[in-house]
Amino acid sequence: MSLRSIMAAVVGKTVYMTVQTLTKGGSSFPGRVALKLDPTVLEEISKNYEVIIVTGTNGKTVTSALMHNVLKQLDPDTISNTTGANMLQGITSTFLKNYQPGRKEKRHAILEVDEASLVSITEYVKPHAIVFTNVFRDQLDRYGEVYTTLKLMLDGARLTPETKLFVNGDAPIFHDLDVPNPVTYFGFDIEKGEAQEAQINATATLCPHCKKPLKYNFITYNNLGDYYCETCDYKRPELTYRLNEVTRLTDQEADVQIDNDPYHLTVGGLYNSYNALSAYAIGREFGLSTEQLQRGLVLDQAVFGRQEAVMVGDKRVHVILVKNPVGFNQAIETIALHEKEFSLFLLMNNHYADGIDVSWIWDVNFEKLAEMPIPSYSVGGERYYDLGVRLNVAGIPEDEIGIVPTIDGLIEAIQKEKTDDVYVLTTYTAMLRFREELYKNNMLKGKW
Repeated sequence: MSLRSIMAAVVGKTVYMTVQTLTKGGSSFPGRVALKLDPTVLEEISKNYEVIIVTGTNGKTVTSALMHNVLKQLDPDTISNTTGANMLQGITSTFLKNYQPGRKEKRHAILEVDEASLVSITEYVKPHAIVFTNVFRDQLDRYGEVYTTLKLMLDGARLTPETKLFVNGDAPIFHDLDVPNPVTYFGFDIEKGEAQEAQINATATLCPHCKKPLKYNFITYNNLGDYYCETCDYKRPELTYRLNEVTRLTDQEADVQIDNDPYHLTVGGLYNSYNALSAYAIGREFGLSTEQLQRGLVLDQAVFGRQEAVMVGDKRVHVILVKNPVGFNQAIETIALHEKEFSLFLLMNNHYADGIDVSWIWDVNFEKLAEMPIPSYSVGGERYYDLGVRLNVAGIPEDEIGIVPTIDGLIEAIQKEKTDDVYVLTTYTAMLRFREELYKNNMLKGKW
């Protein structure tokens, strides 16, 4: 390591410890400081790590958490950016946090990486594997259309051609990837039904060869499933790792069969079964046994802002991050599995990290919420009015929609609810503000 890199790493580590002491939370700021001192510092401080990167539109944080838990069965010192700081500065901060001068032994790192930031990471880090979860429409003002996002991901992979790609084979957009990397596919292999087409607003469902609508033997959600083209030979690639069956599914957990072995998951909703399957694939890549994987896929703590449960007085509050139509729809499908009566709060900001354009909420199936026996609806965050209008159009009377215009009033509003359970579906920066309020009121151990 060069003297410049050593200085940048030591200063960055010192800044990290200072920020941690003063704010009791994480930050990308130490990484920003270190990168100012040495733009190549990430290459140096990541050298002694076997790195696995997770990228894609939805599922990065939960997938990374599951992979972290899986690889801890092999290496208890495995590190990860658990709070989702997934751009260059945040990734650098993760390595600074764990930087130990003079340490030589190889460690493992699971990194959630923003799709648009993958190129800036693989310029300096040569990972063992990159996992592609999915590509859906998300923050059009930042990413553009889905094929623009895919190009960003592929450009990042091409910088490190020896890296293995583990790819969701149920996503048509990932077929025929133009990369030099070796590619392994995972996906669902459940019972086939009658031929069907994806819904009209699903993502990328035309055959790229002949432009005909794709058919499916089954669809899990949106455009994911066992797809094929009736006109040409385009079809889902051969899967290496297969989820054979979902035997039990709730909003909090699931029981599944993967490669014909049983696994219990402590995250609910169908979409999280994909996240578990990709973590399973990485575990197999590193030679873990079925028993190790069964332990690893059981998370021992909540994932930051993803189905995180917090006690607010005597109310059990379930927090789910939502950021695009597909993820929001899956959150709605998940809360519909809840067995008890619950109140619902929807929070939306539109800062850069959320996506400035909020028109995507009109592609969310709020009509399903109107059909559910929810006794109390409330909207909050900076764009509460937009949410209120959307709920009203979906069939929920205006006088039944509560308004919490500021996040600092949310705790009081939750405590006034009559139900024991409360769901909070929230965009990213509103979630951070809510967690900050919970921390101030001693309902969380840390903001991060």
